[in-house]
Amino acid sequence: MSAVKIGDLKIFVSMFLLLIFFSCSEKAADKKPDSKTEEITFIGLSEIGGQLGFYRVIKVTKDSIHFETGATSTKKHKEWHSAIKQETWKSITSSFKIRNLDSIESSPSIQPIDGIDESFQIKTNKKSHVYVNAHNDIHYNQFARFKQELLKIIPQEYQ
Repeated sequence: MSAVKIGDLKIFVSMFLLLIFFSCSEKAADKKPDSKTEEITFIGLSEIGGQLGFYRVIKVTKDSIHFETGATSTKKHKEWHSAIKQETWKSITSSFKIRNLDSIESSPSIQPIDGIDESFQIKTNKKSHVYVNAHNDIHYNQFARFKQELLKIIPQEYQ
């Protein structure tokens, strides 16, 4: 074989492999759900700080809830997990107005002065939002309602 034919063969194989690579990546992009309505997929709440190293972390998804609490100074730790029903998920997420999530503002951390920081993380199918100490925001009532709904779910011994 001449050097020209080998070079042409290398170019042909390279182009063929690139074509396959790009066609596969386009198909993967097509599989993403393109939902027109934005909905909540995850809610996280954490309260961390204080002299004793207190922490409480709650993670809620469409089908489950995970709760951890404890204090680092006493090395106490409790965990609780549970599946949740679709009605419970709807009740929890109904306290949030998705259109207001972009306008909620965080406040500075109070941990350095021995306070407890409250953080919320809300993920939707389009965005992720994180708020720290949003107590002063006019939309905080959404978070307060969410916390009230959690009290109905989490067993008394973990609250």
